[in-house]
Amino acid sequence: MAMAHQTTLAEMVAQSRDVITHPGVDTFERYEKRGSLGTAGVYVLAAALIAGLLAFLTVLLPGVQGNPFSVFVSGVVGALVNFVIFTAMVYYLGKSLANGTGTWDEVAYSFALFVAPLAVVSGALAFIATLLGSLPVLGWLIGLAGTVGAIIVLVAQAFFGFLAVQSSMNIRDSGKALLVLVLSVIGTIVVQIALGMAISILTGLLPLLILAALVAAVLVTIMRKRA
Repeated sequence: MAMAHQTTLAEMVAQSRDVITHPGVDTFERYEKRGSLGTAGVYVLAAALIAGLLAFLTVLLPGVQGNPFSVFVSGVVGALVNFVIFTAMVYYLGKSLANGTGTWDEVAYSFALFVAPLAVVSGALAFIATLLGSLPVLGWLIGLAGTVGAIIVLVAQAFFGFLAVQSSMNIRDSGKALLVLVLSVIGTIVVQIALGMAISILTGLLPLLILAALVAAVLVTIMRKRA
């Protein structure tokens, strides 16, 4: 049996270019079966690394506060985790609310084709705006352009997301597709908050858990010596 063709990053870049320059449900459907959740994750990770590096460099600029390493790691990990959560939400809500017939692989791959390049564009805009924003005359204009650019990227994400929901989940009712998209965004935010709270609680309990483990180890050692 011949092995299935593995889509390369170069091919995904070309597909992203086509999706962005020729937006439409038909364009997404042309590529939705070309990869899987894993393929999409690799593409998003590559973009997150580039965007993370740009964020790292941004924090190194004069007047910018923050730990560049922390910004890089949290940005890369956060982008990948959020992508998985969001596409899972689209898949689950698309099936349960709109009787969608797509797969999680198709959802993830479709969304990766625009999420990844827009993440890089967003990171580049932030870096350029911060780098040139301190110029005495043009600083305010560059800052304004950066803000407008960020808004355009956000609108583009919503627009392409709307198309990707219709395509990947085979939802032809635009109202249901929009509902799935909006609820997926809200659901992702809720999960992010819950994860953040859980991590904070576990981080706070970590010293106590370590102490309890040490005490338990000492008690076990004493009991074995007495036995």
